[in-house]
Amino acid sequence: MQPVWPLTLFYDGDCPLCAREIRHLRKHADPARLQFTDVADPAFAAPAPGMSSQQFKDLLHAQFADGRWVKGLDATYWSWRAAGLGRWAAPLAWKPLRPLFDLGYRLFLRLRPQLAWIPHPEGARRCKDDQCAIPTKPESSRD
Repeated sequence: MQPVWPLTLFYDGDCPLCAREIRHLRKHADPARLQFTDVADPAFAAPAPGMSSQQFKDLLHAQFADGRWVKGLDATYWSWRAAGLGRWAAPLAWKPLRPLFDLGYRLFLRLRPQLAWIPHPEGARRCKDDQCAIPTKPESSRD
């Protein structure tokens, strides 16, 4: 696949691990190649017909400038390439290892709601109306 930049990465900014990865990508990314959209923002509306905001929270999505979509591990792979960190993501494209990485990603998606206790890199995201709380109940099964 020949990428058409920029790639827009749709990420869940309420997820502590996801927010850490996005912070790392932002440090390296050229906005002409990689842009970010936080699907946890109350103003977010799913840009694809037939897709809900929850689907974007449950699985990583990215869209190239020509309209092509990639999801899951492919969204991770292409976002890291767009940020100039492709050598770190290169194993995701290795066909013999791909089933193992897919399994690991599905396991991460199942465990992600239980990882809400991890400190968020933007601690203020968990504070509203002078009250701070750690989420205790997953919003969905995140399959």
